[in-house]
Amino acid sequence: MKLVFMGTPEFAVPSFEKLLNSRHQVDAVVTAPDKPAGRGLKLRESPVKQAAQKADIPVLQPENLKSVDFINQLGEINAELFVVVAFRILPEKVFTMPPQGTFNLHASLLPKYRGAAPINWALVNGESKTGVTTFFIEKNIDTGNILIQRELPISDDMTAGELHDQLMVLGAEVVLETVNAIAHNQITPKQQTGNVTKAPKIHTSNCKIDWTCSAEELHNQIRGLSPLPGAFTFFKGKRLKILRSQKANTSSNQPEGAVVQADKNGVIAVQTGEGILNILEVKPEGKRQMSAREFLRGYQLHPGDQFED
Repeated sequence: MKLVFMGTPEFAVPSFEKLLNSRHQVDAVVTAPDKPAGRGLKLRESPVKQAAQKADIPVLQPENLKSVDFINQLGEINAELFVVVAFRILPEKVFTMPPQGTFNLHASLLPKYRGAAPINWALVNGESKTGVTTFFIEKNIDTGNILIQRELPISDDMTAGELHDQLMVLGAEVVLETVNAIAHNQITPKQQTGNVTKAPKIHTSNCKIDWTCSAEELHNQIRGLSPLPGAFTFFKGKRLKILRSQKANTSSNQPEGAVVQADKNGVIAVQTGEGILNILEVKPEGKRQMSAREFLRGYQLHPGDQFED
């Protein structure tokens, strides 16, 4: 089957490579324009573009997805199917172009967690499972008919980075399975059913730690935002990101946000609104990520010290 693949970040690369190594024909890749990055503001190519160039696949990088030139370029390819993984919102004129339609890979079990950050919100909300869904793109975002879904269990201490990597691999398998099924006319799209939940873009307000919340709520917030953008608190006026934590089955008489224990063995225990939270990994402002043990070697932290909201 003749395909056009659309994607930008690392999450999309395994899906592209799965299709590239299949019996299907990837005739072009559509990805984001190169963007300035780093101190020198040098143009940086997307991970998908880098993978496409390595495979000698033509790359389109439209600034405007509605531009006549881009639409004409796509039309000249005569692809039978468009495959979308972590790309921009497509105009109707684009996603209705191929005769077999356009499908998207989404990192949740739709209709749960429609939106930009399904991986983060599944963890922040303490879900015990998530998964991936392929679905035909329609006008309303993440509402199209489901093609294939696969579940993935979530462990109690899994971070967003770890879940991202597992879903990236699972998603690539499901993308190829979906293309194969469409090619052989062996799939019946099904309407989405069940409760709809949202997964909006993560903002700074979602990252700030409120120590009056319970240890369980804060643990889920921390792992759901780790490694990026990172949940944060303040210590002595400077931002401190907390990237890994552990719930403790104890409590104390200290106020919320107070350090209960901080010793050379690498234990930083903090009182929350309900229970104690052990801090395992942090990133001080302007510094690298480090373990709690490393942090305590360079920073003076004592029982009774207060983390600030």
